[in-house]
Amino acid sequence: MKIKAIALNTFKEAIRDKIFYNLLIFALLVIVASVLIGDLSIGQNEKFIKDIGLAAISFFGVLTAILVGVSLVYKEIDRRTVYTIISKPVHRYEFLLSKYFGLCLTLLVNVAVMSFFLFVVICWKGYSLSLSLPKAVLLIFCELILLTSIALLFSTFSSPTLSAIFTLAIYIIGHLTSDLKEIVQDTQGKFSHYLINLCYYILPNFSNFNIRTEAVHGINISATYILNVVLYAVLYTAVVLFISILSFQKREFN
Repeated sequence: MKIKAIALNTFKEAIRDKIFYNLLIFALLVIVASVLIGDLSIGQNEKFIKDIGLAAISFFGVLTAILVGVSLVYKEIDRRTVYTIISKPVHRYEFLLSKYFGLCLTLLVNVAVMSFFLFVVICWKGYSLSLSLPKAVLLIFCELILLTSIALLFSTFSSPTLSAIFTLAIYIIGHLTSDLKEIVQDTQGKFSHYLINLCYYILPNFSNFNIRTEAVHGINISATYILNVVLYAVLYTAVVLFISILSFQKREFN
C-alpha cells in the first residue's frame, strides 16, 4: 500500500509536469507531420508514416524517461521532502521502487496515447495495421522501463545533469555494442577486443528492442523472440533496481 500510494503520487506529479505535456504534444505533431510529408512521397506513404510514428514514440519516450527519471530522487532531496518520507515507517527501498513504478506508469500512458494516435492515423489513411506494430510498441515500452531503471540508478548518487549524460551515453552505446563487436573482430588490438566485449556483455543491448524495420514492412516477429526480449528487460531491470536500492541505502542525508 505504501508503494502504491507513493507511486500514484509520483505519477500525478509527472503528469502535471510541463515537460511531459511538451514532449507528448511535440510527438503527436511529429506523427501528424509524417502524414503530410508522407503524401509527398511516391508509393512509400504507408511505410513512411509507420516508420516516423514508431520513431517518434521511441524518441520522445526516451526523452521522458531520461529527463523525468534523473530528477526523481534529486527533486525529493532538493525539496527536503525525502527527510519527511524516510522518517516515517517507509523503507528506502519502498520509496525508490515507488518512484520507479510511478514513472513507469507515466511512460505507459505516454506510449499508449502516442500509439493510439498512430494507429488511428494508419486506419484513417486506409493502411494495414499488422500485428508487428503493437509488438514493436511493446518492445519500445520494455526498452523505456529498462532505461528508466538506469536513470534512477544514477539519480541515487549523482546530479540530474550528470545522470542524464551517463544515461544517454549508456543508451547510445547499448545501441552500438553489437555493431562495434563485429567491427573490432577485424582489429588486432587486444585492449579494443577486451573493452568492446566488456561493454557488450555488461551494458544492456538496446538493439534487441528495435524491430521497427520489421514492423514497417509487415514482417512477422515470432512470439518466442518477443518473450525472450521482454524477459531480458525484466531481469536486467531487476538487477539495476537492486543496485539502485543498495546505492540509495548507503546514501547519507544531512
